[in-house]
Amino acid sequence: MNRRPVAEHRAAMADHLAGLAGRTETIPVSSALRRVTARDVNAPYALPLFDNSAMDGFAVRAAEITTGRPLPVSGRIFAGDTSRPQLKPGSAMAIMTGAPLPDGADAVIPVEQSAEADGQVTFRAAPTAGDFVRASGTDVGAGDRVVPAGTRLGPRHLGALAASGVRTVTVWRRPAVAVISTGSELIRPGTEPVGGQVFESNSLVLQSLATEHGGQVVFVASAGDDGDFPTVLTAACLDADLVLTSGGISMGEREPVRQTLGGHGWFGPTAMQPGGPQGLATWEGVPVICFPGNPVSVLVSFEVLLRDILRDLAGLPALPRGKARLARQVESIPGKTQFLRGVRTPEGTVLPLGGPGSHLAVTAAHATHLIEIDAVETRVAAGREVTTWPLT
Repeated sequence: MNRRPVAEHRAAMADHLAGLAGRTETIPVSSALRRVTARDVNAPYALPLFDNSAMDGFAVRAAEITTGRPLPVSGRIFAGDTSRPQLKPGSAMAIMTGAPLPDGADAVIPVEQSAEADGQVTFRAAPTAGDFVRASGTDVGAGDRVVPAGTRLGPRHLGALAASGVRTVTVWRRPAVAVISTGSELIRPGTEPVGGQVFESNSLVLQSLATEHGGQVVFVASAGDDGDFPTVLTAACLDADLVLTSGGISMGEREPVRQTLGGHGWFGPTAMQPGGPQGLATWEGVPVICFPGNPVSVLVSFEVLLRDILRDLAGLPALPRGKARLARQVESIPGKTQFLRGVRTPEGTVLPLGGPGSHLAVTAAHATHLIEIDAVETRVAAGREVTTWPLT
């Protein structure tokens, strides 16, 4: 059987989704958490906006201050005052933290270093010009960059943008993703199973993976093997940029995904285990990525084939692969790239967990990495270096 190599299928998948690349949108800063900036964001104003006091105290001319000599208090300035008074020569003005510095003042003496009585104030220390003054533009100048392009916005970035007076930001669009799981044997968790039924988990896995790696899930549904898949698929395409399906693409008699989409794309075996059957199609103008139905096959297929493509569409960097030495010998099937599940050991090696079976969902939950075994290998000795993929 002629199996498509893993790298070739990943490249075909990237081509299939190329029409979703390069799309941006402008959104309010308040809605931009974890979004990725598509271009630099510059400050419309200097920050601080004006010279202001860093302390509760008195605004003064530093050169006029002599320790112990009183000065008249010529006024009081509070945070939020919009007028900017003039400091009279030979006087001081009471000022609160964040209030604008009066014209003529060049320092603030903290209230702890002062004594005010009968309209006059004396100081226990003489300041230097600039003391406790937040000068305009010392954080960022007008037109300077606040956040560079390619930044995944966290709370600290949003705070800086809002403080700079930025209302909207241009970000990479998150692909709108629909998820459909197929199989008449599937039941929801919490339902009492009867013979032949299994709990459906693929839709939750795909929803979680898509969300974690830059997608926005807009539709989730399931379809049986008895003919309702085309209707569900059409509904999924109404709002989605991309549809992910699980199951229904093997060579059996009831394979609704392949039977519906077989004339609309490519279906066939890939040289990987788990995740051999794969499909790419288009329905109602929307690209469809078709994964096999076994739980671990879905997980591995997404992580190996789609993860970094989806991240790139959303402006996120690829997750780097690593290298590690095997903690024990493994056997592999010739002609297929095998992706074992494993964990890093305290010694820095990687230890495979369980067997290669694509049904071992709970075993896979204990893994932290995929262990890639090349298609030409049939036995890899302990201590050999292998490629590892971080698991989401």
